[in-house]
Amino acid sequence: MALHFEPSEFSDRMQRTLTAMAKAKLDGLLIFSQESMYWLTGYDTFGFCFFQCLVLRSDGQMALLTRTADLRQAQLTSILKDIRVWTDGADAQPALELADLVQDLGLMNKTLGIETATQGLTYANGRTVHEALDGNATLVDAPELIGTLRRVKSDAEIAYVRKAAELCDGSWEAALATIKPGAYEGDVLAAMHSAIFEGGGDYPGNEFIIGSGDHALLCRYQSGRRTLGNPDQITLEWAGTYRHYHVAGMRTVCVGAASDRHRSMHQAAHDALLACEEEMVPGRTFGDVFAAHAETFAKAGLTDHRLAACGYSLGARFTPCWMDWPMFYENNPAVIEPNMVLFAHMILADSDTGTAMTLGRTSLTTATGSVPLSEAALEIVVKDQ
Repeated sequence: MALHFEPSEFSDRMQRTLTAMAKAKLDGLLIFSQESMYWLTGYDTFGFCFFQCLVLRSDGQMALLTRTADLRQAQLTSILKDIRVWTDGADAQPALELADLVQDLGLMNKTLGIETATQGLTYANGRTVHEALDGNATLVDAPELIGTLRRVKSDAEIAYVRKAAELCDGSWEAALATIKPGAYEGDVLAAMHSAIFEGGGDYPGNEFIIGSGDHALLCRYQSGRRTLGNPDQITLEWAGTYRHYHVAGMRTVCVGAASDRHRSMHQAAHDALLACEEEMVPGRTFGDVFAAHAETFAKAGLTDHRLAACGYSLGARFTPCWMDWPMFYENNPAVIEPNMVLFAHMILADSDTGTAMTLGRTSLTTATGSVPLSEAALEIVVKDQ
């Protein structure tokens, strides 16, 4: 079995989940989030793009309903013993088979939590689940029951996070070795991904952000590649990923030369990042971190060029996104706790002058504050050769 954690780790996670279920007065939980399945059982697949559900009873008994393609995936990567299979076909109705499974587990006419805020349950599939169980069970939205438990990392998880941090830094170093006037964006991406895969890492939860010229102002991946000019600018957001645990970084590199605008924006981003990290103290809130970001940019006269969020929690995530919850946005009351993995990104996009500047890194919270997981320097980077 390709398990990444010891049995005691899964036992602890199960107990925490059952305690949360009891507090919410749930007899069972319908788990559709791949992150939840992975965290609770080790089950590792991208098969959640199809219908599948892990059913958990309040006494810890669980059973997975999935497709034939994922039967062996579940057998080899998880602690699951009870694996049911629905068969592809024109008349397949997996939601009805889920209802049969719910009945087999003695959960009919019981109160069941259901994970709804996940890519693992499309609206179409969600409708069929409600139709199949309508009148036979009380369904209660429980989108973040396990997600909340996942926010604070165990020692075993932190070990994987630290490895992901090494891969993040290695990927950044590979990018720096490639970026120069005349470099091709595809070569930069290839170098970054190679560093991660050669280091034993995984695919990230979403594409790396890469954009140069005017596209350096974007904070999403877009298809198409260009060759760097002189002068130019290139923005990168990437993540080292190990056992699906992510550590992200973000930088804008000046190519050939840095303008005065680049330098002043970088100084503001640098100050804002450090101000945010100072707020990453247990007992403070995610809204407090955002406030530090907003106040610093306001003092620099850059409010119109910043975003309405400045980072988020990280952990074991699957496609299509490595972002986890909570996020840093205005007045978010979520409380910071020790052993959270938090990525803060300072993103400035001045469309008037066509100038981009970003600066971001991931930190681990401690009992008294936070510690950056990256060893990379924060100075402005100019690559002229």
